[in-house]
Amino acid sequence: MLQEVLSWLRVKEGRLFVDGTIGGGGHAKRILELSAPNGRLVGIDWDPEALDRARENLRGYGDRLWLLHGNYKDMAAILRPFGIVEVDGILLDLGASLEQLTCGHRGFSLMAPGPLDMRFNPLNPITAERIVNQWPQGKLEALFRCCGEERWAGRIARAIVRSRPLTSTTDLAALVARVVPGRNRRIHPATRVFQALRIEVNGELENVDQGIREAARCLAPGGRLCVISYHSLEDRLAKRVFREMSALTAGHAFQVLTAKPIRPSGDEIEANPSARGAKLRVLQRVG
Repeated sequence: MLQEVLSWLRVKEGRLFVDGTIGGGGHAKRILELSAPNGRLVGIDWDPEALDRARENLRGYGDRLWLLHGNYKDMAAILRPFGIVEVDGILLDLGASLEQLTCGHRGFSLMAPGPLDMRFNPLNPITAERIVNQWPQGKLEALFRCCGEERWAGRIARAIVRSRPLTSTTDLAALVARVVPGRNRRIHPATRVFQALRIEVNGELENVDQGIREAARCLAPGGRLCVISYHSLEDRLAKRVFREMSALTAGHAFQVLTAKPIRPSGDEIEANPSARGAKLRVLQRVG
């Protein structure tokens, strides 16, 4: 939803923006183009490989662009050494990128063989393999049910415990496919299991909760925060945090600008089917 983000952020020259999940830099590039000649952007990502892609894709912007390694939930601390306290607009494009999801050696992909890793930050001590092979059956079931909204969580957890050790993505995906009933599925039967593991490994829901609050506090008066989510867990959490921020009676005041989430157009979905589940919500600091 590139055009929608640019419109809601009110990108103009001279303004300062933060892309807290810069990925390959697609949104960032258009923000820099539209804010020329003196608009600036800080790009943050937890994934060093994503920062390398952004650095390659965004060459030529000089001191208008800063690329920083870190977690967007620590945004204020990341910006502080650069003398940045408040910014005009922030984008959080949540979840995993297509590059991550199709990368075998990172362990995110259902189809490409690779280790059960799934870490955005390689310094994170928790891996999917550790969870799959060490967590008790009941805890695995609860994870798949809560973070994957998986109907067959109990059956999958039992099969995993019986089949340990599991070390590769393709072994896990094949195991789930064998134990989950049904044919002619629209999505791979292990999709929700992989989602749940990725969320747990990277603390994604905690990051969304803390990160939205942190980002909102970094806004200048009139500044806007755009959050794009891709599954119901993220969207419900963003909706709740936005509502809580808009109800604050002390400190900064905030207003939710999107009563309902903005969805991608039919043309965008046709051109990019992976955008089908995207939802955009916008919060503005008003005081």
